[in-house]
Amino acid sequence: MKKLFAIIAMVAACSFGATSSIMAQEDDADATEMVDNAAADTAAVDTAAAEEVVEAVATIVEEENEGIFKTLKTKYIEGGAGFMSLVAIALVLGLAFCIERVVYLTLAQINTRQFTKKLADLVAAGKIADAIELCKGTRGPVAQVSRKAMECLDSTDRNDIATIERTINMEAEVQGSYLEENCSWVTLFIAMAPSLGFLGTVIGMVQAFDDIQRAGDISPTVVAGGMKVALITTIFGIIVALVLQIFYNYILAKIESLTGNMEETAQELLVMCVKSDKCKK
Repeated sequence: MKKLFAIIAMVAACSFGATSSIMAQEDDADATEMVDNAAADTAAVDTAAAEEVVEAVATIVEEENEGIFKTLKTKYIEGGAGFMSLVAIALVLGLAFCIERVVYLTLAQINTRQFTKKLADLVAAGKIADAIELCKGTRGPVAQVSRKAMECLDSTDRNDIATIERTINMEAEVQGSYLEENCSWVTLFIAMAPSLGFLGTVIGMVQAFDDIQRAGDISPTVVAGGMKVALITTIFGIIVALVLQIFYNYILAKIESLTGNMEETAQELLVMCVKSDKCKK
């Protein structure tokens, strides 16, 4: 009898333990599901909030761009279509010449050390024809100066060191003039832009005095119109000159860099030619 009660008690305890475990698993599953749902809801809220922020920022940027464009358009009209158009033309033409120079000078730049090393190896091996072909296949003023030197070295009547040096110097001057081509136009528009602005200023002042003369009274309302035109044209002219001046200084820096490369290469070319067996000492 006691054994029966003991067996029943053990079965009841096991059943209770299993039930508790199942209930705990169900509670854990419910808790996990609630956490997942909460995380999904939070992610959805975060995504919606992020989209709203992006849309708000885009709207603000668009409104600012429209505001800037509208302001510039208004000031352009207020400054007078005549002189403001001349200043705008100076800006467009100046930028066109600047962009042309920047592209040309960028394409003219090469790895000078690598090029001169290959050229020196070919000259040392006596392969002057291959050296000439290397120069022809390389762009830029350094390669052109080197080509003239190699052509002199490969000839029979111009392969003395004095002629080679003179040829290098002449070709360097020619290539330097190519580098500075159209720069005078950039300087012209740099000078023209503020000059046109000052001319608009003078005309605006004349208009202001004409308005005073017609009104017979010096009042801020009468003077404001002409003075406004004068100041706006001056501001735009100075801005155009500053923009073009920045490009012009960048162009001058690239020209100086290329000129320095040509001078360095010219010295190395003379050393190559002196060491070559084809050069008349």
